[in-house]
Order: sequence, then structure tokens, then C-alpha cells
Amino acid sequence: MSLWDLREKAAICGVGHSPYGRRLNRSAIDLAGEAIRQAAADAGLRRDDLDGLIVSFGTPIGADADTLAYVLGLKLRCYLQTWAHGRFTASCIQWAAMAVNAGLARYVACMAAVSFSGLRKPMMGGAGDTEGAREGGGGHGEDPVFGMTSPGAGAALVARKYFARYGATSRQLAAVAVAFRKHAALNPAAIMREPISVEDHQNSRFVCEPLHLLDYCLINDGAACVIVTTAERARDLRKPPVYISGMQGLPAGREEFIWTYPGFGISQQAEYDYEPGLQPVYQMAGVTPAEIDALFTYDAFSILVWTALERFGFCRPGEAAAFTQEGRIELGGALPMNTNGGLLSEAHIMGWNHQVEIVRQLRGECGARQIANAQIIQWANAYGDSLIYRRG
Repeated sequence: MSLWDLREKAAICGVGHSPYGRRLNRSAIDLAGEAIRQAAADAGLRRDDLDGLIVSFGTPIGADADTLAYVLGLKLRCYLQTWAHGRFTASCIQWAAMAVNAGLARYVACMAAVSFSGLRKPMMGGAGDTEGAREGGGGHGEDPVFGMTSPGAGAALVARKYFARYGATSRQLAAVAVAFRKHAALNPAAIMREPISVEDHQNSRFVCEPLHLLDYCLINDGAACVIVTTAERARDLRKPPVYISGMQGLPAGREEFIWTYPGFGISQQAEYDYEPGLQPVYQMAGVTPAEIDALFTYDAFSILVWTALERFGFCRPGEAAAFTQEGRIELGGALPMNTNGGLLSEAHIMGWNHQVEIVRQLRGECGARQIANAQIIQWANAYGDSLIYRRG
């Protein structure tokens, strides 16, 4: 079976999450257990129905997948674990879609659980960074020789070059944080719900110039889970299925830098005029960017929203600054984005909270922040990975 044959052959049948908070004083295993229970109940499944598990978390902020399976009493036929990072979210769901269609499992819980408050040493950047030590230069382009000691440094480098190349400004970038905070204000689960203005953004302190504090995501505790099964099984469960229409894997190589698209000229990238073309995810789903009702992306830093929009052809390189103004990415705008509030305002759950929100939007369960008549919603990252979901 080719990847193309998997169009709408898998579906999300259940979603759930724990509470989100700054310091919940709960272990990652405890939070993970609650998210899995909520997702199983949402689908009308029992614990023993879950025979697959894919997690994108691990030490120091989570637990290994085998430990989680043991402690929670799961009986798994297959499981997989990635590093704790938002660039693996789509990949986990893609692998689950393949697993259920290959007969390796019937119901696969895909998730992350994070407990940042329990850290005794930094997760990313600086001395003792166990996550960043897995590869030369760190997981986010960190290079301490040049002062690149945190993920924010790499994102700031992209923002600085973007401003210089296209004449964009930090004030324009504020529209992203302001929009997502408006969405969070309508979301009871969001940690940061107090509205902010462009002036609030501009007056917040610099963390790594030109990025302000309000350009940075939250650091918090919480867990989120989605359950993947075949489209056929999903149609017999408690909630309407949300089909996985298109998938696009995570690219890597010299031309890839985690916070931007090829051709930008950062790290080892060559510098050239990037032309996205029609990405494979659209070809698989049989749609174009113009048919997408809402877009979700990994917003660890606000600049990633601009680079994701340009990477996937919603606008040309250099046009995202103007594209995101005047409420265009807000509820009621032409392309609503991250209606849960995103990592910037709802919670940092590696982008898994975004998957939960996408499913609820397509089911029509989001109340005051519901997108009218949402049919097709995309997850698309600056990294190059993507999923397209369709309402069942």
C-alpha cells in the first residue's frame, strides 16, 4: 500500500487533555493518564481497547513509553516514542495512521505529557541540556560558540533576518500574539486569557532581540491525547470521525533549519527565492490552500506563524507580515489560526493541544470560538510537516 492510498483511511476517534497550568504539582505520568482516560471516554473505548501508543515526550519532562504503558496498565501490541518536540507531532499521527491500516494495532493513543515545573536543570539550551545534547548543535540550531544557547536564539535569528530582508517590523509581528490571545480569552482551558494589545506586546521586555516576551510560548504542565483508528472502525464509535485526508512527512538535511523554510540562508541553507509549489499534503488530500477553513501551526515563537504561512503557499515569501494584519488570522477572518490560543496563550503541549482543538472544531464543539461550518482544517509547520483533516 502506498502513502497515497491512505487518504481518509484513518481517522481521529477520540480526544482528551488534562488541565493546563503553570505548576500543577502532578507527574507527567499522572497527567498522561488523565489525557488518555479523557480521550478513551470521548471515543467510547475502554482502556483495554487501546493496543497502540505513540508518545512525543521523554526525560527529563516526561516518561518513557514503556514506563507509561506499565504504570497505566496498558496492553500494547506496538508502541513508539520520539523526542519531546513539536516537530514530531504530525509524524506520530502519520505513523499511527499507517499502523492501524497495516493491522499492527486497532486503536493508537498519540500524545504528549509535559511537566516543566518538575525540572531541576534546563531542558533546552545551557549546561546540562539533555534534550539538546542528542545532536551536534542542539535540537533547535543551538551553537554555544556563537551564543546560540536556547531555542529562542534560533528563532530570533530568523526574525532578525526576516525583518531585514522584507522590511517587516516587530509591531507587525505583534498581530500574531494579539490574535491568539483573543482566541484564548474564549477558551476556558487556556492559561493566559487576559487580552493584550499591540502596545502591550511592544512594551514587553526583550528576551532575545528582536523577540519580545510576548513572542515566546508558555512553559507549563499538561497533557493531551488523540486516538487514531481506521476510518471504518471510527464510524461505529461515540463521536463523528475526523478523517486524516492528507499527510506530509518531516524533511531534514542541509537546506532545513528548524524555524524556517529552505532558501532562507540560515545555518547551512543556501539563499534563494523559495517557491513552495503545491505541497504533497494538498495533492494527497485533493485540495488547495484556498480551500482550507483554518490553519494550525506550532507557535513556540510568533515568527514561526509567518514562516509556516509562506512555506505552505498561503502567501509568498515576505508577504506574511501584511497577511496577518487587520484580523485576517482571527476568528471571523479569512484564515483563522490556532483558535485554542496556541502555545503562546493556551499551553505548551508540543502542539498536541492543537490537534485536540482541530478535532473539536470539525465536530462543532468549540462554543464561542467555533469556526462557522468548518470542513477542512490543516496542521502545517515551519518545519515542513503537515496534516489535513476533514469533517466526517
